[in-house]
Amino acid sequence: MNEVPHLMEHIDFDTTFLVFDLLAVFMFAASGALTAIRKKYDFIGVFMLSFVSGLGGGLIRDAIFIQAGPPKAVTDSKYLLVILGAFVLSLIFHGSMHRLKRTVILVDALGLGAYGVVGAEAALQEGLVPLAAVLVGIFNACGAGLIRDVLIREEPIIFKPGQFYAAAAILGCGIFVGMVELGHADHTLAAILATLTVFLMRILSIYFDWQTRPVLDEDDRS
Repeated sequence: MNEVPHLMEHIDFDTTFLVFDLLAVFMFAASGALTAIRKKYDFIGVFMLSFVSGLGGGLIRDAIFIQAGPPKAVTDSKYLLVILGAFVLSLIFHGSMHRLKRTVILVDALGLGAYGVVGAEAALQEGLVPLAAVLVGIFNACGAGLIRDVLIREEPIIFKPGQFYAAAAILGCGIFVGMVELGHADHTLAAILATLTVFLMRILSIYFDWQTRPVLDEDDRS
């Protein structure tokens, strides 16, 4: 009888993180599509950038770090359907978005937190140590944006001094792993708090212009 609640908890847990994973894929796919529309790409370019942005972080996570068989993105049709949905909705509603760049930032900030949590949790499930799980979460969160920026020939935001991006992902992944591994907190609660923390940190850093500094600035060169 004791096995039944445990089984239900496991099912709910898996369902929760599937939702987080699909949410992150949708957010990054929409961010990629909106970026492509802002760049005045045609519908092929919009779809391709949406596809790569949506799945980039997950492919890095599953193919490089986890290595537990084929990536989920190519074995579960839900991921492709989510990307298709993000692509179609972006095409339909982008015209009513008066501040498209601001919308991209908001969507990207939500995806950043969700993808970081999903990557960290996937690493923990595969038995990686907590610090490694944080690292996987960071790559999972930032990988899609990195690939997107390279494809549109922009310097990746993760490399440049500026408003907190990777720093927000580091904090969120650290909070999630710390709550789960050290505090033994509920995974869903930890995931929600970590995602909201990343979102708020990212948005506040843009609003108040909180920035990181270059290691070597002009004064140092002189």
